Amino acid sequence: MKSLFQRVKEASVTVDGKVIGKINAGILVFLGLDKGDTEKDIDFHIKKLLTLRIFPDEQGKMNLSVTDIQGELLIVSQFTLAASCRKGTRPSFDSAMPPDKAKRFYDLYLHRLREETTLKVETGEFGAMMMVSLINDGPVTFLIEQST
Repeated sequence: MKSLFQRVKEASVTVDGKVIGKINAGILVFLGLDKGDTEKDIDFHIKKLLTLRIFPDEQGKMNLSVTDIQGELLIVSQFTLAASCRKGTRPSFDSAMPPDKAKRFYDLYLHRLREETTLKVETGEFGAMMMVSLINDGPVTFLIEQST
């Protein structure tokens, strides 16, 4: 499982010309699921999302979490994070979780996230062609990887 966290001033997802998810200051998460991912990976990534101190305190140091600042969350499935680009010039998606299982994992991730926080949680649309707009704050971006 891979989560790409981007600290944003604002972000939105559009599908077929309609905005389906939009947040103000917070974290945009691109979530990539691999074949071997487990529910423990989901728990790890959610804990990291809610507690990683990537927002500035009064002195400008990254000392506050999205929970501390009562930020907002936008979660977007992105299977291309599971790609391997090690060989050749065409990405391989052999390690990506199959779509039907990935949809269940994505839904479980969202369910558990909403159980763990009262922060606003918006989403993209699993499997859809999405247009993602964002203003990256910093820029601040982190790739979180966890496999059991």
